[in-house]
Amino acid sequence: MANNSATSIKLETPFSNITNKATHNQNQFFVWREFLWGGIAGAFGEGMMHPIDTIKTRIQSQALLRGSQSQKSIVQMVQTVGVTDGLRGFYRGIAPGVIGSLATGATYFGFIESTKKWIEESNLNLGGHWAHFIAGAVGDTLGSFVYVPCEVMKQRMQVQGSRTSWNSAIMKDKMRMKSGAQMYGYYTGMFQAGHSIWKEQGLKGLYTGYWSTLARDVPFAGLMVMFYETLKDVTEKGREKWAPNFHVDSSIEGLVLGGLAGGFSAYLTTPLDVIKTRLQVQGSSTSYNGWLDAVSKIWKTEGAKGIFRGSIPRITWYIPASALTFMAVEFLRDHFNEKLDNDNVQEVASLSIEKPKSSFPEVA
Repeated sequence: MANNSATSIKLETPFSNITNKATHNQNQFFVWREFLWGGIAGAFGEGMMHPIDTIKTRIQSQALLRGSQSQKSIVQMVQTVGVTDGLRGFYRGIAPGVIGSLATGATYFGFIESTKKWIEESNLNLGGHWAHFIAGAVGDTLGSFVYVPCEVMKQRMQVQGSRTSWNSAIMKDKMRMKSGAQMYGYYTGMFQAGHSIWKEQGLKGLYTGYWSTLARDVPFAGLMVMFYETLKDVTEKGREKWAPNFHVDSSIEGLVLGGLAGGFSAYLTTPLDVIKTRLQVQGSSTSYNGWLDAVSKIWKTEGAKGIFRGSIPRITWYIPASALTFMAVEFLRDHFNEKLDNDNVQEVASLSIEKPKSSFPEVA
């Protein structure tokens, strides 16, 4: 009996060590795969919806470039871009846009899921939708260090269109600009844009509107994940009560609920987006001396309509962009998380079987 007991202890010890090690790895704070899924999904959403973002940026910035008179509607702006710049004009600035969204998507979803895991495993008292709001806000803030310079380059390239139309806009604008101020030249691509901004304005130029970007994106990111998680909870409770046997694919659920969450959040933060866009597009012409000055001048010259200018294309962009992003994340989770988890289990199982064999001599 004593020998059997000793043998049992020797057999269980290596297996328990491996199991504890696997459990320790699974209980790490960061869910690294979510950073990857979020990055892919963010880049995918931006790439698909970039033309609508271009229209939104042009509508919001036309008062700065062409004065507050005779501003174009959405349909007129689409026609203008199509006629003067062609299909290529709708995709100006897509490279920095995709890179910026990749970085923000990675930190956004990665930090949200890591925080949710940390709360579920160690700090249940911190749960709730406000925890989701904070996690989304922090995740988006971390991505802003890459996103903001990319956003500055993207938006300046978006408003430029073709070289001919941009040079024409500069000539018209010279009458309104302060003495000595000069609008930036035409950017042929992302790297040339970054180099030109760095050369003319330094690091400050690349991070133009950084605080206004955070003022827009922190509440937007927090609201979007809070709305999304709330809608998921409401949907789940409704399904349990009214249709317990009804199953919805998580990708479809992400598509619908992500779109709704993005649309609500986009409209509520439109005024913050207008301020950010005007500050980043103005270059060195300094039409606005900071965030408060921009709010004051826009309100005085354009009123509430100016503060919410571009809200329709912004919502039109964010509903499908958010829908595609959340759909992509849920799809990647469904198709790859289970496979990765199964691979980890098989690896631990094989180690647990092979390990004891080396501890005992074979009996003839």
